[in-house]
Amino acid sequence: MKKIYLLVFILLFSFSVFSQNVTISGYVQDINSAERLIGANVFDADNLKYGTSTNSYGFYSLTLPKGKVKLTASYFTYGFWQEEIVVSKDTVINIEISSDVNIEEVVVQAQNNQIESSQMSRIDIPLATVKVLPSLFGETDVLKAIQLMPGVSSGNEGTSGIYVRGGGPDQNIILLDGVPVYNVNHLFGFFSVFSADAISNVTLYKGGFPARYGGRLSSVLDINLKEGNMRKYTGSVSVGIIASKFTVEGPIVKDKTSFIISARRTYIDVLAAPIIKLASMKQDNMNVAGGYYFYDVISKINHKLSQDDRIFFSIYAGKDKAYVNMTEEYEKNVWKSKMKLGWGNIISALRWNHVFTPRLFGNLTLTYSRFNFMTDIYMEEEYYDDDDIKHISEIGMRYNSGIDDISAKIDFDFNPNINHKIKYGAIWTFHIFNPGANYLKWKTDNFDIDTVISKNILYGREYAAYFEDDFKIGSILKINLGGRFSAFHVRDTLFYSPEPRVAVRIMFTEKWSVKASYAQMKQYIHFLTNNTLGMPTDLWMPATDLVIPQKSIQYAVGTSIGITDKINLTVEAFYKDMYNLVELKEGESVFGIFESAESSGSNWEKKVEQGKGYSQGIEVLLEKKTGKFNGWIGYTLAFSNRQFENISFGEVFPYRYDRRHDISVVATYKFNDNLNVALTWVFATGNPVTLSQIVYKPYTSSFGYDTYYDWERIQYFEKRNNYRLPSYHRLDIGLNWSKEVKLGNRTWSFGAYNAYNHLNPFFVDFQRYTDSEIPTLRVYSLFPIIPSISYRLDF
Repeated sequence: MKKIYLLVFILLFSFSVFSQNVTISGYVQDINSAERLIGANVFDADNLKYGTSTNSYGFYSLTLPKGKVKLTASYFTYGFWQEEIVVSKDTVINIEISSDVNIEEVVVQAQNNQIESSQMSRIDIPLATVKVLPSLFGETDVLKAIQLMPGVSSGNEGTSGIYVRGGGPDQNIILLDGVPVYNVNHLFGFFSVFSADAISNVTLYKGGFPARYGGRLSSVLDINLKEGNMRKYTGSVSVGIIASKFTVEGPIVKDKTSFIISARRTYIDVLAAPIIKLASMKQDNMNVAGGYYFYDVISKINHKLSQDDRIFFSIYAGKDKAYVNMTEEYEKNVWKSKMKLGWGNIISALRWNHVFTPRLFGNLTLTYSRFNFMTDIYMEEEYYDDDDIKHISEIGMRYNSGIDDISAKIDFDFNPNINHKIKYGAIWTFHIFNPGANYLKWKTDNFDIDTVISKNILYGREYAAYFEDDFKIGSILKINLGGRFSAFHVRDTLFYSPEPRVAVRIMFTEKWSVKASYAQMKQYIHFLTNNTLGMPTDLWMPATDLVIPQKSIQYAVGTSIGITDKINLTVEAFYKDMYNLVELKEGESVFGIFESAESSGSNWEKKVEQGKGYSQGIEVLLEKKTGKFNGWIGYTLAFSNRQFENISFGEVFPYRYDRRHDISVVATYKFNDNLNVALTWVFATGNPVTLSQIVYKPYTSSFGYDTYYDWERIQYFEKRNNYRLPSYHRLDIGLNWSKEVKLGNRTWSFGAYNAYNHLNPFFVDFQRYTDSEIPTLRVYSLFPIIPSISYRLDF
């Protein structure tokens, strides 16, 4: 009985304490556009232990004692908002922040938030800095800016692929407004599909993953689109060397409905056409036409149903197309050929936000994502025989493959009190894997073949539910404890896995904290690639009973130190084990999988190996985010290895993007409101490549029946990735000159990629053998110094 009385007393006491608290909730948004701000800080300036930040939709919920409050809100690239109020009950306060304020105090608060947070291995990409950085051909690229961060490696020279903490490009889940994007590259990997003009926020998680994210092993890149200006029409137009783009946003109904649309297209095909035509004119009886271009379009509509309800609809469509047409005439005979390559994404999201209570926020999302690749080859020959009879021969081949996702997701943010921030939700995804369909047409005078060889489409269903609680214990300890339970059903096989996550922060002083994290991740889809330049022929396939899901376990420890109010130092060490990784078997290629005519659709499973890998390293980031001079210095020391039973004789070998040292220096200086300069310098240890150790000359029969040519010589490979390319280093510089004009603000941007013209290695190969039979290794480079110029008008 005494125990019951004690329990009742505790409950009554807890309720009385809780009843003395009130909750202030609402949205934080831009005062000029009503764009909601993600990650803005909201706190009581008189008692800093009461503070929170806005979620992915700009919503905040702050529970604190009744009475007088100096409510303050801040956002890094803006100023701050402050108001003294007295609260006696739950109150809704929507906050509007102006960017026309000195931001020195805001930077201090943002720095303290970074130190105070339990989240580690997270990088918020500064878009304002990204837009002024020099870039290849003057095209601003978010992914290339991410490559400048510690723990992130680039792929080949000039490409946009990212390799995070020893993982592959397929191990990054890249979300655009919550929708996975399967192909993030244009121009064979040299540009990404993301337009910085349409983006509001970019966050990269390299480890310590929150339970709400899953599906890949190595990283989460979460990109949010702008919502559109609710109050006035604004836009921009930009013209560069190889592409032009525009962005327009504004209200459909002021303060109720808004839109944004952003589009870009290259004109490489237009610029190259006269050059190709001139070259073909030099060839007798031959006419050649060809080109390449890409485009992308992003659009979003945002509608406020009520104070507590809002809906969004966003869509992205992008495509690359390369084509070559040739015609050759000889007397009366005509030979024609046409070749087309095309690939692209279509993604869309329909989202509903609802505020259930001041402490409970919900979001329901329906999404669709599609990636498709197509190649089309057609040849025709018209010829006359000795009797002057006309004959026509045709042959055509077409191939297409891709992946489609349909998904539904529900998320909740619950803030019961100041010490707990709870997130939970569930997601269902229906995958449609199209390994490819081959269409063949072959017609002559004697036969006519017109058929389709199609692999079976595979279907997979992926499920996940998650829960996480970010809570404080006293003023020193903060823990993010959670987990994710995932499952995947394909054919008649069901895989499932718990994925525990935990992150701990110990706060020693206001400017120094130590953190640690543990995360398990599961990946139910595989990526088959030829390990060369990022071609769209790479194939996505599901985990099956023969090729089981991939798994990773990552540990990380680190510290964050505020050296001054403007300079922050972060140091992290990590170790990651990876299991059931996928590689094509020796001698196999994705094209071999395409060519197979097995109707079962399972032939690809016999052409891959599964093995393990591990990576470990130390990352250092020193950054300054404010003032006329700002930027960062990043350094990574890392090791990444792989091991497969039947690859490289079962021995451990370095991953193809294993880089021992990686250094990046980024600096911008603002002379005044009209002029700024920027530079980036990168250094990286060369990538491993596989080269033959010994070359054997084939035996020639003494009967003289066999004839061997140089290219038939037999090469012996001792192990995979047994040679390193020379180190890579490059300096890029840029200058931006702005001026107010009648139509708005115009900006001329001048830049130089690889400013000191260092010929970095793109790949290596042996030259044809000399008379002395000694092979010569040759290094091929891609980009010398490349100047750029672009014009931009903001209105």
